[in-house]
Amino acid sequence: MSHGAYLRAASQLQALSFTVHIPLVAFGIAFPTMIAFVELLYLRSGDELYRTLARRWTRIMAALFAVGVITGTILSFEMGALWPGFMSTFGGVFGLGFAIEGFSFFLEAIFIGIYAYGWKRLSPRVHLLCAVPIIVAGFTGSLMVISVNAWMQHPSGFKLVRTLKGAPSGAQAGWRTVDVHPLAALFGNSFLWNELIHMYIAAFIVTGFVLAAPYAIGRLRGRWGRYERTAFAVPITVAAVASPVEVLIGDWVARDVASQQPTKLAAIEGLAHTTRGAAEHLLGWYTGGHVEFGIAIPKLLSLLAFHNPNATVQGLDAVPLWQRPPVNIERISFQLMVLIGTALALLGVVFLFERYRRRRLPAQRWFYLAVAAAAPLAVVALVAGWIVTELGRQPWVVYHVMTTTEAVTRARDVPVGYAVLAAAYVLVGCGLVWVLRRLARAPLDGAGDPLSESGAGAVEPAGA
Repeated sequence: MSHGAYLRAASQLQALSFTVHIPLVAFGIAFPTMIAFVELLYLRSGDELYRTLARRWTRIMAALFAVGVITGTILSFEMGALWPGFMSTFGGVFGLGFAIEGFSFFLEAIFIGIYAYGWKRLSPRVHLLCAVPIIVAGFTGSLMVISVNAWMQHPSGFKLVRTLKGAPSGAQAGWRTVDVHPLAALFGNSFLWNELIHMYIAAFIVTGFVLAAPYAIGRLRGRWGRYERTAFAVPITVAAVASPVEVLIGDWVARDVASQQPTKLAAIEGLAHTTRGAAEHLLGWYTGGHVEFGIAIPKLLSLLAFHNPNATVQGLDAVPLWQRPPVNIERISFQLMVLIGTALALLGVVFLFERYRRRRLPAQRWFYLAVAAAAPLAVVALVAGWIVTELGRQPWVVYHVMTTTEAVTRARDVPVGYAVLAAAYVLVGCGLVWVLRRLARAPLDGAGDPLSESGAGAVEPAGA
């Protein structure tokens, strides 16, 4: 098996696991906050509807966390199994981040159990306080993972020295890290803060639209009682507020990419040659050193990247051919993310206008059809955004320090592992759908704890 085949197999395996896991990360970030907010409404108003809604959403949180444990554990094993050169060389640089992420995971698991089983066993105020560690642990855990990824985009906090012998097995040949400063590595790079905020707002967008969509479908089918209206209003408001904000954060991210990773920007835009006053091409296909069938808007790329219509934008010709990422995949992913994100922002503006100017939920049928469609589209935009981030860094696993070719495994069973993992994810996905559908059919009213076989704690994710 050729080295290129090893790299393709390992990359596909990692991409599959990441695509499955990242939407669950979004829910882990945003969903506990929404549940705690609804429970807070219950404590302030005494309205049992809010308590019922929070209890039922708790079961969704528990189910999604359980699946996230599976996919996250697989990703952790893949880091060492698929990329031994990367882990053996740089594990000492970012290992602290993964240690904190592991601690956060266990803290989150403990308090999700306490929160889920504590509805009738704890006082209302103490129970609400138990949501705080879940929210904090979800933040710190994902913060550490994002900080490691940002470090891979803009490495710092270490030095590389050549070794004549004794390099760890699988390490970058002849090199080892010295003078390591983990805190500088995790928090001292310019990519962290825009990537962190971009991801966190995206998490609330995805969670808000995905959670609101089943209730929108229920509205289209005639199920629109007070419970359904409340269950719809909370997540759609969150998504509607977050979506327009994400457009502004995207501008910040794009300008950092333009200054720190100009080759990635050139791939996103299909810019073959370094150009002053570069045009932006909407749609189109990159071939032969230019974009065909695209709509060119003069000087817009320079304006967006540097806020100067006459700024010079570096092209793909500034680096050798082997250092250029796959242009068309990068372009399609980026434009898909921007197109969907813009549509979601407009949908959010429509909702906010209806809700806060006319003091009611939208009544138009098309709006609820759009929310139903927004759920899968938001997930697509999330995954597409991460494709832009990760694929645009190629061929580097650590930008301008280590290539993916140097980091990848030589294990023969990677292709077999891909087939097994794909089948496992299909099985886990079917199991999750079955669980959520069963919970959706449980009655709203009744006795029992939120994790009992039946009762008021059962979740109704579909508003059925």
